[in-house]
Amino acid sequence: MPEAEFLFSEVAQYLKSEDVTQLKNAYSFGQGAHSGQYRKSGEPYISHPLAVARILGKLHMDAPTLTAALLHDVVEDTHISKEEISERFGESVAELVDGVSKLEKIKFQTQAEAQAENFRKMLLAMARDVRVILIKLADRLHNMQTLDVMRPEKQRSIARETLEIYAPIAHRLGLNNIYQELQELGFCYSYPLRYRVLVKATKAARGNRREIVGKIQDAIVNKLKEAGLDAQVNGREKHIYSIYKKMVEKQLSFSEVLDIYGFRVIVKDVPACYVALGALHSLYRPIPGKFKDYIAIPKANGYQSLHSTLLGPFGIPMEMQIRTQEMHRIAENGVASHWLYKSTDANLNDLHMKTNQWLQSLLETLNDSADSMEFLEHLKIDLFPGDVYVFTPQGKILTLPRRSTAVDFAYAIHSDIGNCCVAAKINGENAPLRSELKNGDRVEIVTAPYAKPNPSWLSYVVTGRARSHIRRFLKTIQYDESVELGERMLNQALLALNIDPTMINEAQWEKLVRDSGAKSKQALLADMALGKQLPAVIAKRLISPLESINSKQVSSDPITILGTEGLTVQFAKCCHPIPGDVIVGLIKKEHGLVIHTHNCPTITQSQKHPENYLDVAWGKDIARTFEVKIKVMAANKHGVLARIAAAIAKTESNIDDVAMESEKDYTAMGFILQIRNRHHLAQVIRDLRRIKDVAKITRI
Repeated sequence: MPEAEFLFSEVAQYLKSEDVTQLKNAYSFGQGAHSGQYRKSGEPYISHPLAVARILGKLHMDAPTLTAALLHDVVEDTHISKEEISERFGESVAELVDGVSKLEKIKFQTQAEAQAENFRKMLLAMARDVRVILIKLADRLHNMQTLDVMRPEKQRSIARETLEIYAPIAHRLGLNNIYQELQELGFCYSYPLRYRVLVKATKAARGNRREIVGKIQDAIVNKLKEAGLDAQVNGREKHIYSIYKKMVEKQLSFSEVLDIYGFRVIVKDVPACYVALGALHSLYRPIPGKFKDYIAIPKANGYQSLHSTLLGPFGIPMEMQIRTQEMHRIAENGVASHWLYKSTDANLNDLHMKTNQWLQSLLETLNDSADSMEFLEHLKIDLFPGDVYVFTPQGKILTLPRRSTAVDFAYAIHSDIGNCCVAAKINGENAPLRSELKNGDRVEIVTAPYAKPNPSWLSYVVTGRARSHIRRFLKTIQYDESVELGERMLNQALLALNIDPTMINEAQWEKLVRDSGAKSKQALLADMALGKQLPAVIAKRLISPLESINSKQVSSDPITILGTEGLTVQFAKCCHPIPGDVIVGLIKKEHGLVIHTHNCPTITQSQKHPENYLDVAWGKDIARTFEVKIKVMAANKHGVLARIAAAIAKTESNIDDVAMESEKDYTAMGFILQIRNRHHLAQVIRDLRRIKDVAKITRI
């Protein structure tokens, strides 16, 4: 196959002869394994791994990576095992192939779950060895290049996945060429009609304006020569997808987006970058607020350059990128520059350190996520490019995604700081934790030893790291509460059977856990609190008839409800119980313990199943408010609603909702109030009755 010969001649320019021999052996082995297999295009299947290896060969990847690229589908699609690859080509190659292989042998409930679990496996391998994702990106790039043979719905699905996951990963690793090609192809197959329209319009516009661009480029070259700079100047064409994104995000027309021309200036060193910037600012006027110094503050993926937007002739905005040759290499090839340029450049070492930190944070997020679907959600959030650069009190720079808050910043420093944060200072001034951070902000986090994450943080945090840590903490708290409540519920069920809970021994528990298939005693107790198991049933399974007969008589005390049990105890929306009401606990599947008033219609309808009920009572000094619905009938007069609202406010009750329905002479007003207890409600009703125009008040 000529393509194979092209690969071997290309890699022979930088690999040792024994490495090239290994590649030839891997190619022969892969060709044999894939014998009789064909792609949808009709080509022999081996053409695909060969193309993947050639993409990686252009990045000067090492021999194990190229060998794994040639074999990356043999475990997934043929009878060859990981162990066989390890024996023939070494453990390193086998681990790379395994990292790229999908989990085909495991059955998942949904396609989304399978996809998420495959990403989790791949990224876990990537965190150990970044070469795994380089193979996967090359694999995806070739699949996108040959996607035209697929059905339209399959094309859209693969293209969407590419835009959401693979292109952002390529960007995060600084692989600019692969990133841009994945974006273009992803857009082409996601929105084929829009893509064709924009391609046609772009070609026409570039043809019309080619002369203007040429004149601007000549002017830039001459100005840099006057400044004594030996510079390489190239006109940059905007990619179709970046044009489309700007049109959508900024609500611009095509002509407005295309008016921004791009030029790249490459000079010999960092001081020359700033000299070139001054020269260009003297040639064309800079647009205020459109200058970014990514040399002093590099992007998270190692990208360095000076960006400045200038107002050119005829009022045309032009973006200038000024960088050194080394910066240009990293900008184009990112983390792959390590293999492409055998260099001890400090910027490359810094890039690898940042990549390592990102991979470790991925591992941490993976450990904090409950399942693969949740991890994938966090990953998608974090893959969007960071846009905000903020400072710690010590002057360290942190890169965070747009719209990040002080809580995101706290978790970016350390999970313990995030879990214990109570306030923030931004640029020396006190600020709420939900404050969005801006470029250049200096942020200080105030912590307290007994503070803990607030569930409301999830409504405004942006980073996957913060979100996963908060969720993990809340789930741990919820689980502990569930276990505690489940134990109280079981104890009451045992007492109802005249069994002292202290009489149950470990052997009985071990047998029950084993017979029920539960993970542990704690898991069973938590399931009871969450309504997945019935305490009465578990109690009967724990004891034998003999123990029931011989048990000593004990009193059965009701379960105390404090109103702070979180998700393990819910208050029924049908009757809105409040402290002071006589209450009953109803165990509801998947909802846990639901508290009703004793006269709620729901209770009377469910009397056929007494095993689902528990005696409950309010605890003392409950420090929270509860929802109560009341209906107020008032005369249909001007200002009556304002007087009622003022009276409610005086009693220190909040109005959560109000609904009004007018009748002939009266208006029916339905209020949802925040009430502490029955005494508080009585006070509200007394004050409302003093209003002359109020005719009737009813608690619903």
